[in-house]
Amino acid sequence: MQTFIDLIFTIGATTKDVLPIAIIIFGFQLLVLRKPIANLKKIVSGFILVLLGLGFFLEGLEAALFPLGKLMAVQLTDPSFILGENTGTEAAWWDYKWVYLFAFAIGFSTTIAEPSLLAVAIKANQVSAGSIGIWGLRIAVAIGVAIGIALGVYRIVTGTPLYWYIITGYVFVVIQTLYAPRLIIALAYDSGGVTTSTVTVPLVAALGLGLSSTVPGRSPLLDGFGLIAFASLFPIMSVMAYAQLSEWQARRSKQTPK
Repeated sequence: MQTFIDLIFTIGATTKDVLPIAIIIFGFQLLVLRKPIANLKKIVSGFILVLLGLGFFLEGLEAALFPLGKLMAVQLTDPSFILGENTGTEAAWWDYKWVYLFAFAIGFSTTIAEPSLLAVAIKANQVSAGSIGIWGLRIAVAIGVAIGIALGVYRIVTGTPLYWYIITGYVFVVIQTLYAPRLIIALAYDSGGVTTSTVTVPLVAALGLGLSSTVPGRSPLLDGFGLIAFASLFPIMSVMAYAQLSEWQARRSKQTPK
């Protein structure tokens, strides 16, 4: 019964958040463009489905994904698990190898499941007349997110400053931008943004907060956040690298005598 009540409140809050978007869209259509709304019934039913879907999704996050991410972080950093028979000694950064592997796997899998990335990949495939593959783009972005989150987890474990990684990463991005194919640059930058959406953010945030709460000497407020920045930065590099490798391979195949 409590879950049903929470769901009703979540749908109500979602409606309150989405309503201004609907007002702006319909307001511009009717007052600025002064044209009737085509397929009004279909659009209204679509909005209702969006509200219901977001309500169920957000309630599911609170009930399952957030607790699950935090639980996994707590279990993987338990001294009895990471140290085994050496419990009682201080853990080194390499003792958290399973945490890094879990971070990589969760980053890859959540990105593949990200609906916003799928939408961008489909549109990129259509606009490029098939030259940009849907799965190629999704896997390239997922690898970037996975590497970024694994590195972000390493940062939490070691306690090194966040800006070291972010500044270094964007230096690499700028250098890559100078040499990457122009076709892919804007898409690569957008790919970094679409990863921080409905599926990836909840689990990654829960992982960071859970990890910083259990690793000795770490603060959830100072160290628990920042993983999303890694998830946004590294896909830019991986997508441009994917395009550069594809371009190099195509150039090489042309130069190879038949």
